[in-house]
Amino acid sequence: MVASMRYWATAAGIIGDATTPNRLDVTPLGRKIFGDNGLDAYMENPATLWLVHWQLCGRPNRTTWYWAYNYYPAVTFDREHLVKGLMALAGDRDWPRVSGATVKRDVECFVRTYAARPPSGKISHEDALECPLTELGLIRAIGKKDGFRFVRSAKSSLGDGVFSYALIDFWSRFTKAHTLSFEAVAHEPGSPGRVFLLDENDLVDRLVDIDQVTNGAIRWSETAGLKQLIRQTNLDGDTALGLITFDYHKRLKRKAA
Repeated sequence: MVASMRYWATAAGIIGDATTPNRLDVTPLGRKIFGDNGLDAYMENPATLWLVHWQLCGRPNRTTWYWAYNYYPAVTFDREHLVKGLMALAGDRDWPRVSGATVKRDVECFVRTYAARPPSGKISHEDALECPLTELGLIRAIGKKDGFRFVRSAKSSLGDGVFSYALIDFWSRFTKAHTLSFEAVAHEPGSPGRVFLLDENDLVDRLVDIDQVTNGAIRWSETAGLKQLIRQTNLDGDTALGLITFDYHKRLKRKAA
């Protein structure tokens, strides 16, 4: 259990390797959310779930999660098709010692991360517990046996702060240019459009308002029919991390009202 908690906390960007051997440190993201006076110590805010999802699926070091959201070519799938796709990927990349059984377990874990099981009296209470990320509604079971669907739609629970954080994170890894095209934000592997499964209308609405969320650091432009973002100033990781506070404070104000 401890090893599992350590693995997922590392995968979610909450803890990371320390400079001292055989130690782990809490990351800036982990401290901001779960530290003393953290924003969401008990993971009650949807913003935390979206951040965890971004950490898992926005970076290629979590192969199954990243590949499924960013490269899988169809809207619907079953476990067998995901396993075959990942095994083909391993073959194309000449990855050594890739076990079909291991990939199958990985796919099973991936599906359980996002798709809630139908209610049944035949499973134990422990097995009936669902991953919190099922609340995001990104993957749903469909009628056929072992069938699932990626749900591309507007995401009402995804706040502008977390979206802006993800956008800056993606931008910093994708290009050093001060402009970023709409097509890249919507369709490039590892982009917010891909990872959050946003439809284009919702994505445009968010980008039009991005200057308000970032205090003018990023603005939207449609000059001469060219849809793109323009970065007015350099944005580092600390600045991007500060933007997520917007979503938590917004929720607190709504509760107080």
